[in-house]
Amino acid sequence: MTFLLILRSQKKHKHHFLFLFKKQKQKSHIVATPWMVILVQVNPGESFTIQRDDGQFQCITGPAQVPMMSPNGSVPQIYVPPGYVQQIIEENGVRRVLVLPQTEFHPGGHSPLHHPPPPPPHAHLQAFIPHPHIMHPPPHLYSGMAGGTGDMNPQYISQYHPAHTTIYSEQDTHPPHGRAAFAHRDERASKTYERLQKKLKERQGTGGGGGGGMALSKDSPPPSPQKSRGTPPSGGDLQNGLGGKGAEEQAQPSTAVTALGKSPERGKETESGDIQARGVSLSWVAPSRTEGDDKPKEGEKDPAEPSFTYEVSVSYSGKDGKYKSAYSDVELSATLQDLRPATDYHVRVQAMCNCLQGIPSEPVSFTTLSCEPDKPSPPRKASGTKSSLVLQWKAPCDNGSKIQNYILQWDEGKGTDTFEQCYYGPQKQYRLTKLSTASRYSFRLAAKNDMGVSEFSEVVHIMTSCSVPAPPLSPELIQSGVTWLCVRWYRPAGSPKEDEISYVLEMEEEGSGYGFQASYDGDDLSHTVRNLHRSTTYRFRVVAYNAEGKSNPSGVSEFTTAPDRPGCPCRLAVKGKPHPTSFRLTWDPPKDNGGSDVTKYVAELSEGFSGCSWNQVYSGSAVECVCDGLSPGCSYQARVHCISAGGESPPLQVQTPPVPPGPCQPPRVIGKPKAREVQLRWAPPLVDGGSAVSSYSVEMFAPQMEEGREVYQGSEVDCTVGSLLPGRTYGFRLRAANKAGYGPFSERSEVTTGPGAPEACRPPHVTCKSPTCAVISWETPSCNGAAVSEYRLEWGAAEGSMQMCYTGAALSHEMRGLLPATNYFCRVQAVNVAGVGPFSDAVLCQTPCSVPAPVSARPLLYSPSTCLGLRWEAPCDHGSEITSYLIDLGERQPILTGPVTKYIIQNLQPDTTYRIRIQALNILGAGPCSHTFKLKTKPLPPLPPRLECTASSHQTLRFKWGEGPAKAQPTDSLQYHLQMEDKSGRFISLYKGPCHTHKVQRLNESTSYAFRIQAFNEAGEGPFSTVYTFTTPRSPPAPLKAPRVERVDESCEVSWETLPPMKGDPVIYCLQSMQGNSEFKQIYKGSATSYQLPNLSSSTEYRFRVCAIRQCQDAPEIIGPYSSTVILLPPRVDSPGVSGTTGSKAAEAQKPKRSMTDEQFSFLIIALLAVTSILIAVAIQYFVIE
Repeated sequence: MTFLLILRSQKKHKHHFLFLFKKQKQKSHIVATPWMVILVQVNPGESFTIQRDDGQFQCITGPAQVPMMSPNGSVPQIYVPPGYVQQIIEENGVRRVLVLPQTEFHPGGHSPLHHPPPPPPHAHLQAFIPHPHIMHPPPHLYSGMAGGTGDMNPQYISQYHPAHTTIYSEQDTHPPHGRAAFAHRDERASKTYERLQKKLKERQGTGGGGGGGMALSKDSPPPSPQKSRGTPPSGGDLQNGLGGKGAEEQAQPSTAVTALGKSPERGKETESGDIQARGVSLSWVAPSRTEGDDKPKEGEKDPAEPSFTYEVSVSYSGKDGKYKSAYSDVELSATLQDLRPATDYHVRVQAMCNCLQGIPSEPVSFTTLSCEPDKPSPPRKASGTKSSLVLQWKAPCDNGSKIQNYILQWDEGKGTDTFEQCYYGPQKQYRLTKLSTASRYSFRLAAKNDMGVSEFSEVVHIMTSCSVPAPPLSPELIQSGVTWLCVRWYRPAGSPKEDEISYVLEMEEEGSGYGFQASYDGDDLSHTVRNLHRSTTYRFRVVAYNAEGKSNPSGVSEFTTAPDRPGCPCRLAVKGKPHPTSFRLTWDPPKDNGGSDVTKYVAELSEGFSGCSWNQVYSGSAVECVCDGLSPGCSYQARVHCISAGGESPPLQVQTPPVPPGPCQPPRVIGKPKAREVQLRWAPPLVDGGSAVSSYSVEMFAPQMEEGREVYQGSEVDCTVGSLLPGRTYGFRLRAANKAGYGPFSERSEVTTGPGAPEACRPPHVTCKSPTCAVISWETPSCNGAAVSEYRLEWGAAEGSMQMCYTGAALSHEMRGLLPATNYFCRVQAVNVAGVGPFSDAVLCQTPCSVPAPVSARPLLYSPSTCLGLRWEAPCDHGSEITSYLIDLGERQPILTGPVTKYIIQNLQPDTTYRIRIQALNILGAGPCSHTFKLKTKPLPPLPPRLECTASSHQTLRFKWGEGPAKAQPTDSLQYHLQMEDKSGRFISLYKGPCHTHKVQRLNESTSYAFRIQAFNEAGEGPFSTVYTFTTPRSPPAPLKAPRVERVDESCEVSWETLPPMKGDPVIYCLQSMQGNSEFKQIYKGSATSYQLPNLSSSTEYRFRVCAIRQCQDAPEIIGPYSSTVILLPPRVDSPGVSGTTGSKAAEAQKPKRSMTDEQFSFLIIALLAVTSILIAVAIQYFVIE
């Protein structure tokens, strides 16, 4: 059993404690929160004993949780049981008190580390494990007893359940939910103790050095690298081995020291203080300066203390992960908030002075505590009936401690803020029954784990089902429009308020024949139906529905849309001839009356064309009226509108007709005329004819043309006329138009365009002088007012990729270096001072045909010993099809072939070099020869060697062929191919290589096999040899194990194992015996598996061996190998004076010695190998890994 106590100093008068009692497969935690509330956790199968104020002992059996409170903030005591030793270790600011068995951890007679005697119990807080002299008998301390928390002193009972606070060292891991993953094996505990003891010795050896440090006493813990900013501990804490360092050690400078003005070095390590679930308090010590920097020089003032700024960085992904800045200020402590519970963090601090950054401190790791779960989402309704509801919910984040139960509360349908618990358990759904129909219930949910209860979720309201609603009343009309109707209805009578009822408004258009169609589906009690027709009757009805179904439709109501206003009257005109003081107006009714009849018409007059003031002259239902009382010689405007139930129509206006405008001034040119366009401008006519000019028309007269054509029509007073010819004279005239029509044309004005680029040349003429030469000629185009200065000729094999080949003033050009029988394109353009003219049309020409091009020979197709296979690419035929090819072999007669690109030359000499050229021919002649290339025939392939069988067995045949070594040499060019005939008569490959021997395995006994061999080299593959047939012999019997021999009085019985028949051949056995040093003699031969040898000599040693014999039907017997020899020793005869014990040993010696069987020998070897492997693994684990 191992006890482990961890204490870590926090802020003033606040501590974290962890007592860990470790057993095999059991553990107990005692955690004290910063408020000195201690929670004792007792696991199943363990017990916890305490002493109360009245002196009685109480034993609490697990599982149980015992909350206790320290009244004065003192540290609980721990006592060392007899036979155990206490060891104090301090590492990274965490003090460990290990209580270990003395015999287990101090082998070899070494004395344990010194530990101070246990102090007396505290005056106000009894020890958790009392001293042995005041305890009950030892078995009561660890055995289970009945007990509880009901009889405890009230000062030790807490009113809440604090979170578990656990502090781990750097050797501990951080498993999920904040629980320590301590091993449950004594071997691992022993190794942990040895590592801690080794570190303690190293620190005790180096603790005496360093400025400002003090020597460690035998009873005090080693110095901690973390510094405490609180008050020194009391003497009582020092007696327990838990005291802090003195003032000298607290002022010890850092190892990295800098002076002011230099980059600040690494500061002291960061100390994580008050660790909570979502926050942590950190503190650190400022870096100090070196001794040389502390002493000012003579005549200088003392330097001011440097002002440091500290930046704290936090890593969420391990010690070597990415750090993010979480704090930056001048204080020596900080509090980090908004952390995640049950999460590992690494934190480091970095000092900065005057924009210089120091080296970050070593990272310090800590793990936030577990806490209660996050606020869950509200439960949702999975299903339900009129009297039941099934609720489901999702699990929230557990924050490091597994969620054990869920708390579901409801308001019991009362509609108040008072909630009662209706479910408590680990399930994620719950069914409520015996509920009221169509009632609303409010629910909220909370989750609970070992750390506490989470916040309740948002309140959710859920309704139970109800019956189908009653039919509502008929809908009513609120307001109607031309294209819309606003309809309302009422909630069905007798339906409860909690019932969620929706409505479907159905509409039917009169005369449509489609029946009722749904136009609205929702919870509102009114709706506006839009996109309707004017003056149309519609029928409406309402259907109510809820979760249980739909009601019957309501009664049908009919509503009609309003009419629209009418359109304008048509065809307003003056009837008859106007009189000096009156005229008659007439009009037609509007084409669209808006859905209602026109009730009256209104006519109005306005004097002049301004239309500023209008006077009513008629109002009635007639479609004509007389306007009198007018002034002679004046102009009037009239308008008429109609009125119906839908409103007033827009007015229809009429006035006296205007006359066309007068003539305009001739158009004039703006700026300098261009080669292809001119810009004209004109002024409006002096007389507009009583109406504004709406458009202008410009006509153009081309040179030598009597008729003009319109080139512009529009309302602008200028235009640009394009598509003109350069250097030409054009005439222009203009006329204006208004509502009455076009007026007369103006006088004609003459305009001459500027010079332009030449016109396009005519297509050039091409004459071919030879297959590779052509002459191109062309004519001079129209110059457009400027003489041609040069011509440009383009030439190419494709119409879209021609290139410039000539530039000059000549009218012809000769092209050389052309390809025969090839199509070429050419075109020409002219250039003058005004620009470059367009190209002429492209002309296609084809050069005459010619002899073929040279042949381009490709690599050798193949080259046997007496022939050569050639292959080449067909050259360009230059317009005439190739009829044949001529192959020149030098000294031999040339070979004439057909129009092919492959040819095999036969009857050549082996291993001979030939010089070859190829020439193509067509009807025009022979083309040039190809370049000369050399080809060589291969030598003749080798003949097959003689195949011989040098060795054979019942499963193998060994062959040898040819003359040479058995193994191949690297320079051997001659190789062999050995084949064997299979069951289907096909030959399969066995070996292919340069060796002269080969062994064929996995054959059947007494079976004939056919083989053949072939030799090949660079010249090719030679012929196969004749087929050789070889037969494998019969296989001998397998060797027998050593026979078993047993002495029976003056005879012995020899027995051996049995072999099955071999392919129908019976197996017999031959037993031989050797007496003394004579030779082996056969004593038995037959099919039996045992033999009894009589009349043995009592003073002679016998040896036996046995073999199997295969009796073949058509061949002699085949004798198998003999088994190992078995020795039968003679019996030992003792003298009469020997005791009974000696006689028994002699009797045992008389028994024959049996040799070890194969199974026993194999088992012995495996056991030895297993023991050796275990020893090696233990050595590696102990010496290498540890």
